[in-house]
Amino acid sequence: MKKTSTREGRRGRRSKALREEYRFDYSNARPNRFAGRARGKSVVVLLAPDVARVFKDGASVNDALRAIMKAVLHRRTAANAAEHS
Repeated sequence: MKKTSTREGRRGRRSKALREEYRFDYSNARPNRFAGRARGKSVVVLLAPDVARVFKDGASVNDALRAIMKAVLHRRTAANAAEHS
């Protein structure tokens, strides 16, 4: 059985409220293994598992988003042209 520290034992269960200060142990920290993948002004997003099954790489996601952007822009320009005629 795991022993509780004396400090924790005196307080009982930990409060779920935020503490005023946190002390992190960075001695076990590792470099971000994904940092090299992000280039320039890239935005890194996390895909939901069902979406990730369809889009296997960044290029396929970008192609799909560009197609959506093209459709949205085309729709906007058509709507603007109808307003001004």
